[in-house]
Amino acid sequence: MKIGVLSDNFLCPLKDAIEKASRLGLSGIQVYAVSEEFNASLLKNRAKLDEYLQLLKDKGLEISALCGDMGGHGFEIAKDNPERIEKSKAIIDLASACGTRVITTHIGVIPDDERSEEFDVMVSALDTLGSYGKKQGITLAIETGPEKPETLKKFIDHTHGGVGVNFDPANFVMVTGVDPVKAVEILGQHIVHTHVKDGIMKKKADPRLIYDFFADGGIGDLRMGDYFLETPVGEGNVDFEAYTKALYKAGYDGFFTIEREAGPDPEKDIGAAAAFIRTALNAAGYR
Repeated sequence: MKIGVLSDNFLCPLKDAIEKASRLGLSGIQVYAVSEEFNASLLKNRAKLDEYLQLLKDKGLEISALCGDMGGHGFEIAKDNPERIEKSKAIIDLASACGTRVITTHIGVIPDDERSEEFDVMVSALDTLGSYGKKQGITLAIETGPEKPETLKKFIDHTHGGVGVNFDPANFVMVTGVDPVKAVEILGQHIVHTHVKDGIMKKKADPRLIYDFFADGGIGDLRMGDYFLETPVGEGNVDFEAYTKALYKAGYDGFFTIEREAGPDPEKDIGAAAAFIRTALNAAGYR
């Protein structure tokens, strides 16, 4: 089994996060590729990039995925997409240099209507990036969140390779109200990376409302507290026993990357999440 963590969740510089992940006995880290210290400019500063990669190697870690999320409305707005596509291509190049095969990102809210102009705009952007990444053996993984799994699968089926899924069970539980097990059954063949996150839905709302809040106010938008609560892993409504068994049945063999975006002591919660998910994965059949 491969357990990782989002490096930013430690709330410290990347080198310190690598140290902390190593002390917790994890296998890898997911790194934000749009931060000040780690971004595509490292392609022009290979000595600095090699320093990070050597530290990871020394600590027995690998990069589970890069996060290429640029915020805002993803790839929903046609006039913004040429710049976003070029920036994303640079992140794909960075992933290739790092030896990782996955880039995760939120792409906006995929409309249910595949005949809509917005659907075409988003498909065009992701198809371009998927084709670019595919040539380097890299998958651009759309993080689950605002849309139903059927809509996400339909969207991916409109592309021509290089586009997959970063499966976050808590986003289904907290926002769309979809059972993660059923979502795995629909998306299984496309899942290339997963998040280990938990939470509860406090009030049902249109997912578009939720993700527009994120786009306009950022991940820390306080209005979100009215609708959902992220909890320590094992304390929310994600049925991890059923969920991990569903992934095992689907043949998923990638990383289980812990994500803890809230709480006063994320390092403590990450350590507890690692112990919890190891037990769940063992029970599911992972070794």
